[in-house]
Amino acid sequence: MDVQQEVIEIFTRTKALLRGHFVLRSGLHSGHFFQCAQVCQYMPEVERLGTLLKAKLDGLEFTTVFSPAMGGLVIGQEIARQARSRFIFAEKEQNVLVMRRGFTIAPGEKILVVEDVITRGGRVQECLDIITKAGGQPVAVAVLVDRSQGQAKFSVPTISLLEMSYPTYPADQLPPELAALPATKPGS
Repeated sequence: MDVQQEVIEIFTRTKALLRGHFVLRSGLHSGHFFQCAQVCQYMPEVERLGTLLKAKLDGLEFTTVFSPAMGGLVIGQEIARQARSRFIFAEKEQNVLVMRRGFTIAPGEKILVVEDVITRGGRVQECLDIITKAGGQPVAVAVLVDRSQGQAKFSVPTISLLEMSYPTYPADQLPPELAALPATKPGS
């Protein structure tokens, strides 16, 4: 089984890949949703996903992993654990990500941003901005699932374990089959 098939199997088995009508954090609508919190309940699967993602980071130098809360916390910490690096995170304050809890970034500190899923990449960009403003050096973005259809672009390379390009739609452009289903906001 190749890596993509294994990852899809893990997401499906743990009910992390959902089907229905979902309103994403970005405000877009989709017939598919990655609820990574479901897979993150199971540490053997988290460890396996971390191992697979970390393998794609071969040769990348970083001393710290930085993740946005909530989605990136579990996989970010797992990547940091496997890399034997420091782990810090940003959390929402008035709907904006900020560093709290006494976390600091040293000038020039090499930092890997880890997130679970990106659609537009807004939270990842906020993390990159926090790192840069603090004088750190972002080296890459690593994500479990990139569902941006190649649209999420950052100032550093993006490494994804899985690229799934399920279509997303603005609320006023829903296809009839999606519009017929009740919309849910599963959270991110």
